[in-house]
Amino acid sequence: MKNRKNVLFIVLDQFRADCLAGAFGNHVPLPNLRGFMAEAATFNNHVSVTSPCGPARASLLTGQYAMNHRSVRNGTPLPHDKPNLAGETRKAGYLPLLFGYTDTTMDPRVFDAGDPVLHSYEQVMPGFVEALEMRLEESWPWRAHLEAKGYKVPGYPEIFRPAGGEPDSPALYRAEDSDTAFLTDRVISDLLARPKGWFGHVTYIRPHPPFVAPEPYNRMVDPAGLPAAKTGAEGDSEHPYLAPARAREPIASTVIGFPDLEPTAENIAMIRAIYLGLAAEVDHHFGRILAALKSAGLYEDTILVVSGDHGEMLGDYGLWGKHSYHDAAFRVPLIIRDPGRNAMAGKAFNLPSESVDVAPTLLDMIGADVPDTMDGVSLVPLLEGEPPGDWRRYSYSELEFGNPLHPSLPQKALGLTSDQSSLAVIRDERYNLVHFNGGLPPLLFDMAGEGEARDISREPGSQDIVLRMTRAMLDHRMTHGEGRFSRTMVTAKGVIRK
Repeated sequence: MKNRKNVLFIVLDQFRADCLAGAFGNHVPLPNLRGFMAEAATFNNHVSVTSPCGPARASLLTGQYAMNHRSVRNGTPLPHDKPNLAGETRKAGYLPLLFGYTDTTMDPRVFDAGDPVLHSYEQVMPGFVEALEMRLEESWPWRAHLEAKGYKVPGYPEIFRPAGGEPDSPALYRAEDSDTAFLTDRVISDLLARPKGWFGHVTYIRPHPPFVAPEPYNRMVDPAGLPAAKTGAEGDSEHPYLAPARAREPIASTVIGFPDLEPTAENIAMIRAIYLGLAAEVDHHFGRILAALKSAGLYEDTILVVSGDHGEMLGDYGLWGKHSYHDAAFRVPLIIRDPGRNAMAGKAFNLPSESVDVAPTLLDMIGADVPDTMDGVSLVPLLEGEPPGDWRRYSYSELEFGNPLHPSLPQKALGLTSDQSSLAVIRDERYNLVHFNGGLPPLLFDMAGEGEARDISREPGSQDIVLRMTRAMLDHRMTHGEGRFSRTMVTAKGVIRK
């Protein structure tokens, strides 16, 4: 296909949306992402439909809710025949290059039991060409780079132990040799050498833990100036999920080498500052990519999408990581620039969008068909300034917090099987409803009131809201059941697809 645009799809791991606009907006320097927002369309009400990394990326790339692809944990296989972004872009003539990782667990039905791909969840989504391996626990090209530079490189996770006596001591590597810098160097050198019409999927591990940053990013953000972690309302009874969830991932789990780290106000602020420093480092290198595209005359020929896979609790409500029902675990940025669709450049949308929309949008922008299996919808009409009148009223996310082999702390504490250890969140313009499997009570938050600080599900007048949103969640699941043949009929005239 001649004169086709380049495509660059960048995912930032564990990047909270409120780093750009919200609680941390005035506390972390992100000049390049914010500058890009001025030239692109931003989706302010964007959520990941699931967590953690493997399931979130399965949804991003297949366009399916977790209830359909069922790769619901890191290590749970993704069925090999799920259509995905890589395979569909190949049909359009692109070679989808991966710089980083997709954390895809392979389908054991199509590999011999001894195949190495069945010994790690950090595998590559079928269809992608792994142009650069940058997996969290492996990253052999980066480690080789460090060795060549003279570093003594320990194994994972010790490679991410701070080189000093404090959690915010610098990493053992210099900023120019960090994982983020190395990935960026390789992306720029590779893509700029290729003929026009490339497709690059770039995945930054940062600001994902372990939280360790090279100088100056390790202490770039002043902890003393940061907003305090959110807490629940005084006297509000806690949901039984919270205590075991806190025990599962304490503050000490975010850094290497400090097992006795306590969740004091000072330590919480310090860890949040390291996280924001890592976000600032990613922003710096994102700026390098923008500068390289512009210098090479490629910027106006490149569709560029920036998003996250899921969020990070950062001590809010005493929680760390992303195994949560709170907004901080699911709300991520989505910024899209298509040089051929500039009507909404610099504008922001507040309509609800979901991570399952990204793959259909990219396929739509390159003129490729969107498979019936994809639950998301293309955002192209919004980019062209013509939002459909029947746009979704709700956003939806789900989380599996159990494990069939090694029961998780919440699973054991709540007396659930792994199949019962799940929750789902549905959000409208005002309320968030959290439904738990296994007979646990629901939660209802009034986001126009005290938000997630207070559960109002049992307060007078709330039962009608709980019922309305529970019905909406049931409708959602019934509407979005696996759609492979939902629009296909076998008839006397043969197979017909509407």
